Amino acid sequence: MESKNPFFRTKTFSNTSSANDYATVIDYSESMTVAGTINKSFILLMLLVASAFGTWTLAYSGYNPMLLVIGGAIIGMLLVLVSTFKPHLSTYLAPAYAVFEGLFIGGISAIFEVMYPGIVIQAVGATFVTFLVCFALYKYNIVQVTEKFKSVVIAATLAIGVYYLISWLLTMFTSFQPVHYGNSMISIGISVFVIVIAALNLFLDFDQIEKGAQQKMPKYMEWYGAMGLMITLVWLYIEFLRLLSKLNRK
Repeated sequence: MESKNPFFRTKTFSNTSSANDYATVIDYSESMTVAGTINKSFILLMLLVASAFGTWTLAYSGYNPMLLVIGGAIIGMLLVLVSTFKPHLSTYLAPAYAVFEGLFIGGISAIFEVMYPGIVIQAVGATFVTFLVCFALYKYNIVQVTEKFKSVVIAATLAIGVYYLISWLLTMFTSFQPVHYGNSMISIGISVFVIVIAALNLFLDFDQIEKGAQQKMPKYMEWYGAMGLMITLVWLYIEFLRLLSKLNRK
């Protein structure tokens, strides 16, 4: 069973023999390592932050960031889909994803900051504290990723995805307003639940990266693993923004 963040797939991470399909373009003299994945995650984070800062600056200069927000989100999603089916291209797709996702994050952050001054630094702080806590709990085996743990997190993540999709479709074609759109206690509770599930996905991501290194997956899988970790962190950050905005409206 695999991590969902659905970016990590059993087929990709557990079947090292499938990597031979790309032997003509990939150098297999080196294999994936945890340290290499961490380094590449840092590179992606720096690219994302730089891109987000650019969009943020444009927004505060009077430029409407919505075009960059929408474009960044759509292109970022497409890059994730391509990389999911073509992981050997992650060396190129992962940095591109970080740049376009940064456009999305920067624009969204600027919009929230205008409405709720100070909210961005709070969301960033909450995201990285959550990451560090989860990493420490995983590193020291306080939380162990068992098959049952994976099943529960994956099921909850899929349920959230389906709920968000149905809610979005209903708001597009009807006057229905999902309960999580408001700032009621139920809405806040939903946001807290989603944040918990997003954080639990970090454990699955750590586990898959470690297993990929143990299985000596090809070197390009470091970019793939780093990209998957960024996806979870972006999700976590957005959910913290949403929760904090609800609390600010109270």
